Parts: sequence; structure tokens; C-alpha cells
Amino acid sequence: MIDTVAIKKTLTEHSRLSELDMEGIQFGSYYSDHMFVADYQNGTWSDCRILPFDDFRISPATSALHYGQSVFEGLKAYAGKDGQILVFRAIDNFLRMNKSAARMCMPALPEEVFMGGLVELLKTDRSWVPTDLGTSLYIRPFMFATDEFIGVRPSKNYRFIIFTSPAGAYYSEPVKVKVEKYYSRAFPGGTGAAKAAGNYAASLYPAKLAQEAGYHQLIWTDGLTHEYIEEAGTMNVMFIIDNKVITSKGGETVLDGITRNSVLHLAREWGYPVEERDVSVKEVISAIETGTLTEAFGTGTAATIAQIAIISNDGQDYTLPPAETREFSNRVLQELNDIKTGQIEDRHGWNVIV
Repeated sequence: MIDTVAIKKTLTEHSRLSELDMEGIQFGSYYSDHMFVADYQNGTWSDCRILPFDDFRISPATSALHYGQSVFEGLKAYAGKDGQILVFRAIDNFLRMNKSAARMCMPALPEEVFMGGLVELLKTDRSWVPTDLGTSLYIRPFMFATDEFIGVRPSKNYRFIIFTSPAGAYYSEPVKVKVEKYYSRAFPGGTGAAKAAGNYAASLYPAKLAQEAGYHQLIWTDGLTHEYIEEAGTMNVMFIIDNKVITSKGGETVLDGITRNSVLHLAREWGYPVEERDVSVKEVISAIETGTLTEAFGTGTAATIAQIAIISNDGQDYTLPPAETREFSNRVLQELNDIKTGQIEDRHGWNVIV
């Protein structure tokens, strides 16, 4: 049972649902009718409300615009059986958001604000959850500093918002990635384990260079030596080498991925050896060359499993086995999709049912 707070509702007079065309929609480009908003003032969260999705006024001196106190989450809701809405591992997103907030010197969100607001918003916009195979309702909770003050200090006031966006497939084909050995995503002591806005801003330029060179995304390496693999684009990354599931260990330079943790949990259940450890670029390239690497894929909320077709390292492209031949990643993708949509029993209690 999820505790709730008092939430005021102002509903739109003109729903835009009839304008939605799931056939042509791009990820993150169209938004549902309403949003949930709460404000942090005088040391407490209050004024919880659901409003029509719209712009809001902010001062040019809003501190988040200058000093980057902004954190966010991403999760999805799915159409289940008998009109149910299933939200995958929402409690884990709540916990991770508070972890990010603590690192960015921001206040913690009470569970009843995060979860209560999320559930009430989904009830309000229930008809926006798409039902076609491969579709979902993407959910974006975020918090940012709202002080109208440009001195360098933590803000005293914050705003928390949740809005939603109907979504189809994130990647339509296996991706080509380039090992990045100059630019860095994170360093020890930095904010790499936080889902902070500035982390993504810093990644855009090197990702743009990779895309101009013909790659979809980067494989990020450690900032100190560039010898060890950490993440792939905006996802965690995994490899199947010698029939073992291998991924970089968590920590302060790797985001604690919820899909990542789900995949590793299932792998252990199914009897696969799992290794969370330093993974060197040399090891991966050697495994490709010797044929012991059979699968490589990213894990994340947007794509769930993003198959990697080509890895480029030091100017050389390495082609991986065809995606359709990959036993583990295809099996785990099907299992997670079936859990998220209620096609099979949720044995782990991962879904929140609305």
C-alpha cells in the first residue's frame, strides 16, 4: 500500500490524446495531458498538485540554470491485463533519486510525495498508456533548484515535477558504438553515480563526434586510464564471454542501473555465472578476436536491451555475432517485457500496480 498526500487537481478542458499517432511518434517528443508538481519551501515539501501539462514561469536568476542543481529519473508504465497499469520497479527509482539528490546537496523526497504523486498522475492520465506491442508510457520525475539567487550555494527552495510521454521503441536496430579514450564521463569523487543533469550535458559533445563518425553511441572508459569499460552511452553495458555475464562493477563512476540490476538478478536465477568487476578494453577486444565474446548489449530504461552490433576501438571496427543468435540477451529481454506487461507472474514483486 502506497501512502499518499493531499493532492489538488486542476484538469485540462481539452485533452490532446486524439492527436497522438503512435506510428510516427519519436521517443520523448509528445507529452500527456497532466503533470504532478510539488514545491520545497521552508524545509518541507508541500503544495502537491496535478495541473495541465504546460509551461511555467521562472526567473532568469533561477539557481538551477546557473549551477546545475538538477536531478531526474526515468521509468515506464505498461498496459497490463484487465485495464491494469504496471509500473516497473518504481520504488527503486525513488530510492535512486534520493541518492542523486543527496550527492547534489538537494533535499530528500518523501516516499508519499514521489510514489503518491506518480500513482495519482497515472490514474489521471490512465488513457495515455499505449497498448500496442512494444509501447509504453515513459515517466520523467525531476527536481531542480528554484532560488532566485546567483550566489554559489545550495538552493533553499526546489520544485519536483513528474510528467509522462507515450513511447515506442528507442532503438530500431542493433547499435554501433565507439570506445571513447579521450573524453570522460566520470571520475572518482565526482557525480558519475548520480543521475544529474550536468552528467548528460558533458556527454553530448563527444557523443556528437561519434555520431558524425557513423556511430550511434560511445562506450565510456574510466577517466583515469581509459583502459576499463564503464558504461555505453546513457546505458550500462554487459558482455557474454565464455558463457559468463560480465559487467563493470558499480560505484561512484557508474550509475546504479535498475534494468542492469534486473538483468543480473535473472542471470543468477538462471544459473549464469555473473562477474561484476573491472572490464578492460583489451579483454573485450581479445574475446571478440578469439570468438569467446558472443554477446554485447546495453541495459537501460529507454531501450531495456540495446544489442551492440559493432564496437570500434582505436580506429578499427569489430563486428559481433548477429543479434538473432544471442541466447541470453534475447531471453532476458523477453522475460523482462513479459514481467512488465503482466504476461507472466511477477515473482520478484517488481511491478507497482495502478
